[in-house]
Amino acid sequence: MAKGEGGEQYSNASLLNKSDGIKLAKKHESRNRLSICNKICYAIGGAPYQMTGCALGFFLQIYLLDVAQLDPFYASIILFVGRAWDAVTDPTVGFLVSRSPWTRFGRMLPWILLSTPLAVLSYFLIWYVPPFENGKVIWYLFFYCLFQSLQTCFHVPYSALTMFISSEQKERDSATAYRMTVEVLGTVLGTAIQGQIVGMANAPCLPGPGDILADLSNSSSGLNESEPVISLEHTRAAYMIASGVICLVYIICAIVLFCGVREQKESCRPRSEPMSFFQGIKLVMGHGPYAKLVMVFLFTSLAFMLLEGNFALFCSSTLGFRNDFQNILLVIMLSATLAIPFWQWFLTRFGKKTAVYTGTLSVVPFMILVVCLKSNLIVTYIVSFFAGVGVAAAFLLPWSMLPDVVDDFQVQNPDSTGHEALFYSFYVFFTKFASGVSLGISTLSLDFAGYISRGCSQPEEVDVTLKVLVSAAPIALIIIGLCILYFYPIDEERRQGNRKLLQEQRENESDSETDSTEAANAV
Repeated sequence: MAKGEGGEQYSNASLLNKSDGIKLAKKHESRNRLSICNKICYAIGGAPYQMTGCALGFFLQIYLLDVAQLDPFYASIILFVGRAWDAVTDPTVGFLVSRSPWTRFGRMLPWILLSTPLAVLSYFLIWYVPPFENGKVIWYLFFYCLFQSLQTCFHVPYSALTMFISSEQKERDSATAYRMTVEVLGTVLGTAIQGQIVGMANAPCLPGPGDILADLSNSSSGLNESEPVISLEHTRAAYMIASGVICLVYIICAIVLFCGVREQKESCRPRSEPMSFFQGIKLVMGHGPYAKLVMVFLFTSLAFMLLEGNFALFCSSTLGFRNDFQNILLVIMLSATLAIPFWQWFLTRFGKKTAVYTGTLSVVPFMILVVCLKSNLIVTYIVSFFAGVGVAAAFLLPWSMLPDVVDDFQVQNPDSTGHEALFYSFYVFFTKFASGVSLGISTLSLDFAGYISRGCSQPEEVDVTLKVLVSAAPIALIIIGLCILYFYPIDEERRQGNRKLLQEQRENESDSETDSTEAANAV
């Protein structure tokens, strides 16, 4: 009788263990599922980086040349050193984040909260023209570098947070799509705030000898009678107002992110020991798929950054749309926002690699059209709208592919953990360094071509240089990037295989965690 009771108890215990296992699996699955509110709060955190980056990318060059009235050579130094410094801070912050202790708010979120106030202050001072003349270059260089450092303390932890909001690949991809949509909205907001406020206080250009002669023969030369009412001081004030509004939105977005997102603690596996800078480079660049993806992202993003950095000057100087360029930029960003859901559907239907080829190549015909067609405002708006569709692909696809590479690394190196921040920081490092070189070279090229600050017209050499910078050079870089993409090894089959292997690893960890808990309870 006792033996039967013991067998019955053992049977009941087995059923209970199975039931507990099912409950634990369901609990694990529900814990990793993100609500729409979680995804939106996470996505909103991406807006500050894109807002400020878009405002700086589109307007800083023209601001330094025409509003702060710096020599193009010094402007090129500021742009290059600022971007290069920004690139160096990415892996540095990545290492510091990876060594940070876990707090009750997580490991990434405290970085985001603490960096925000100082980042906002330094951003505001970038758009302030100091009352002295001799130290202007030092002023802009210092605050530009300071802001880039503080912005990195926000963006590297935020990017790496993708790996900690959920362990489910599907949930991370969905959250990334939300994030990219909001980030493109952030670029729209940055373009709209900066462009529209500054556009309403656009200081008049300074006519050269050729413009004065042309004005005598043709009153429609672009020197509008109402323009002289607006002084350079009004333009400077407009830039400060725009930066103040962006700073306010930055703070709101950071608060929403901090309050609306919960960072999940890492698995029970111990984190790997921290490593040196060169060990980190060897680790991440030694992973073949990551190295190839970085090179693809480097060349394609470099192409779009060249376009972004010079498009405002191209519209105002070469196309002659001095009073409309901010609206043209806004059309590009609005079009990109509308296209994000389409590209999210496209990558799930046809795969990420195919989506990169299709999306990136779709912008090439419009890059060619905008420099080949005669100056026509309506045609420029149409071309800009369709070009925005390709810009959306450039925003969404590289960032949606990065978690796949990190997953692939975890599958191949199951004992090496806690390096997510390194992958994200080095990913941005190479891109920013190259973009710094490109912006410095492009501004220096304008200097050699004879760019005239606030000139109503520019020498022919400047027009040719701008056409190369917004069309020929970006197209060449896109082609190089897509050629490298051909050798990128993570296709849909490998991606799904990695997902299953990681899921099995997590289930094994959950089982071992359950066994440990049961053993502790038995004792």
